[in-house]
Amino acid sequence: MNKYDVIWIGTGQATGTVVPRLVKAGKSVAVVEGGRFGGSCVNYGCTPTKTIVASARAAHMARRGPDFGVVTGEISVDFAKVMERQNNMRRGASQGLENWLRGMDGVTIYNGYAAFAGTHTIQIGDALIAGETIIINAGGRARVHPIPGIENVDWLDNARLLDLEELPPHLVVVGGSYIGMEFAQAFRRLGSEVTIIERSPHLMFREDPDIAAAAKEILEGEGIAIHLNADVKRLAQDSDQKIDVFFEQDGAANQVQGTHLLLAVGRVPNSDRLNLEAAGVAVNERGYIVVNDVMQTSAPHIFAIGDINGEGAFTHTSVNDGEIFWDYFSGSDDRILSERVITYAMFIDPPLGRVGMSEKEARASGRNVLMATRPMKYIARAKEKDETAGLVKVLVDADSEEFLGAAILGVGGDEIINMFTPFMYAKQSYKLFRKAVLTHPTVAELMPWILDDLKPL
Repeated sequence: MNKYDVIWIGTGQATGTVVPRLVKAGKSVAVVEGGRFGGSCVNYGCTPTKTIVASARAAHMARRGPDFGVVTGEISVDFAKVMERQNNMRRGASQGLENWLRGMDGVTIYNGYAAFAGTHTIQIGDALIAGETIIINAGGRARVHPIPGIENVDWLDNARLLDLEELPPHLVVVGGSYIGMEFAQAFRRLGSEVTIIERSPHLMFREDPDIAAAAKEILEGEGIAIHLNADVKRLAQDSDQKIDVFFEQDGAANQVQGTHLLLAVGRVPNSDRLNLEAAGVAVNERGYIVVNDVMQTSAPHIFAIGDINGEGAFTHTSVNDGEIFWDYFSGSDDRILSERVITYAMFIDPPLGRVGMSEKEARASGRNVLMATRPMKYIARAKEKDETAGLVKVLVDADSEEFLGAAILGVGGDEIINMFTPFMYAKQSYKLFRKAVLTHPTVAELMPWILDDLKPL
């Protein structure tokens, strides 16, 4: 049985930042991967989806040409080219990571899915290997909602959708959160008819109602049909391969028929595939591996990073998990999980950028909270770009003067939100932020000025 200093299970985004450090520290490393190298982000998430979003925006802006005095001919979409572009992007990134790891001294690659055979041993097919330290980076997968009739329907998830060869005439999306909304808008802009069915009272159930309402207005303005308070009851597929989605909305029976069905109803961790019981690794009631402030599981020599620990289902939080692990492993305490300020974005167009608390979380916190909001239509740069949808919201603790959170739904929101994050880490007063002199004309330059509108919740 081969023995290693470190066994690294899965090749999500933290792999590329931590494995080289382990090797440089003189550790022998076994990397175990049963699927595509690069994890969800490279293969089924950020890389391909944002590539599609970029193509969709190009089509959208081409159609908007006359709004800017630019007259073109008829706009058409080459869907095969769109998909070829995203496939080239994700395959190149995945293959590049695999080749890089295979060529790295001190790293041994095992192709296959891992399962624990003991506290320090891992089974991969017929191979059994041992490791002093084990890092679980095995990610998650799309949740399959047990809807009656689903076994007889050709449904899609975020991975299967990326293998489409023809543009769906009518894409029905079950789930009105981040993945569902991004795909819905992108495919609408590429030419599909799109319907969203969401069981909650508003889209993006984790976000504030005003943010959700603004996003709904954006999508509906582009011709997407949205059904809220809608609970899917049954699925069926006819002889023409069209899919019927039967749902109950506000107590009344309803139905929509589409050519393709995307299930975007959340994700589940891959913890159930690892035989964690053999290693004494605990999971919570949702199946996520329980970790402490340094990514340590209930077995002290085993660590869990990325989507599988439930501490932030984003590429950047997964990478940060790896940084936290490395700090602890290398004898530093520079980073710990409980001090992380969560920042993220939803990549509809215009995008939503979010950091820290939402308004509803701030209200529930019991703090003395100040809030300022401003519609994007009052921001000069947004008007000049003729992209005035959305709003900005900033939350401050009146006592400590620290930022509690911010939301920017609007042009550049995914980039601008990042200016708040370092400030929150530094725990500086918003009054210092207010003094900043920023570049004109930009959307970002208005962020300090918005603080003049702070009022108690």
